[in-house]
Amino acid sequence: MFAELEAAALDALAQRSIPRAYEQGHVLFHEGDPCEGVYVIAEGRVRIFKASSSGRELTLAVETAPATVAEVPLFDGGSYPASVKALEPVLALFIHKRDFQAVCMQYPQVALKALAVFGRRLRMLLTLIESITFGSIRQRLARTLLDQAELARSNTFSLPWTHQEIALNFGTAREVISRNLNRFQADGLIEVSHRQVTLLDRDGLSREADAEL
Repeated sequence: MFAELEAAALDALAQRSIPRAYEQGHVLFHEGDPCEGVYVIAEGRVRIFKASSSGRELTLAVETAPATVAEVPLFDGGSYPASVKALEPVLALFIHKRDFQAVCMQYPQVALKALAVFGRRLRMLLTLIESITFGSIRQRLARTLLDQAELARSNTFSLPWTHQEIALNFGTAREVISRNLNRFQADGLIEVSHRQVTLLDRDGLSREADAEL
């Protein structure tokens, strides 16, 4: 959110920032908690997720430093719409919503940056809704592997998540992810060694990703 801001705006935000350290597994805030402010993730990774009353969790996003979380309720006055947990030791800078809004009034470019982040979040959520609504786990997993190969610009890449983390992203069980990866491997589409994946048949995997239900 704060990339390319002028020095004065960055200084104003820095002066209002409070460092907070979190251990792996610590929840920065829970869904439904009153919004106190925005968190700038300076070091580490966090998972943004929703949880059902039965305890089932759905990952909305995984954010790696540098990143911000909890931007939306800064302006609508609502509570935190999701929970955020540290996936590893995290150093965050906390800015109270009152201070953040004051900086936005003084430096409108900060508010414009926040709107850009809102737009990115909305696009991500719409993509997630589409994949959950219209795609099977097998399709979504195939698309994820293709996307990772595209990011790596190579048919061989390391998965940035464990099978459990992928399962949480998809709202399913770890065994389902492992089973589908094994099926892709048995079908000659991929080769998996620990967390390293090699696409053996990119066209075949693309057909899996685009298959009609």
